[in-house]
Amino acid sequence: MDGKVVQLVQGREKALEGDSPDEMLAKFAAFPQIQVIDLDAAIGKGSNDGLVEMLAAKATIRVGGGVRTVERAEALLDQGAFKVIVGTAAFGPNGPNQGFLKNLIDAVGRDRVILALDSKDGKIVVKGWRESTDFTAVEVVKHLEQYCSGFLCTYVDKEGMMQGTDLEWFRSLRAATDLEITAAGGITTVEDIQALEAMGIHCAVGMAIYTGRLDLAELAGMQS
Repeated sequence: MDGKVVQLVQGREKALEGDSPDEMLAKFAAFPQIQVIDLDAAIGKGSNDGLVEMLAAKATIRVGGGVRTVERAEALLDQGAFKVIVGTAAFGPNGPNQGFLKNLIDAVGRDRVILALDSKDGKIVVKGWRESTDFTAVEVVKHLEQYCSGFLCTYVDKEGMMQGTDLEWFRSLRAATDLEITAAGGITTVEDIQALEAMGIHCAVGMAIYTGRLDLAELAGMQS
């Protein structure tokens, strides 16, 4: 956000700023993929394209935030993103936006797309988590499988709050799809990560790293 590495709480309030993008990249060098979310693009207040391109040149990154057109997805991939994360544009008023999703995978390929299932108060939320829909992640996940290589599932209720996450919600999602799932939102302890890994779910971790609650060296050692 504004050219800086930041951590928000509930997608709204900035809780802290990290080191420069280059310094953070060096700290995360041991990890196979880095998740980069352009928060300015997500809320429609500009973009950080230059930073995305710089990061993509130096690491394997999956990029989200404001990917609401096929052209935007193509541009991010052209900048070097390994995969694009699509949230808001994947949904219409009544469920999956299948017309857009078909056009997207026709243009960039299903393997390059991750769909974001961000949930708050039990419902999927969109537009930077500022608007709620009328459907749940479990209800739509099967309908979305044909359009992506996997899902980024954020439990927004706990995001950035360092209170742990909802393992039962992730367990219900794991039962609903065979595709790759990456969990985010409130993952605070090694035990959280181990519980999710036991389900066959990857973890995206933010606040717990930036505050020192989780040790990067220990996490790097956990990788198989």
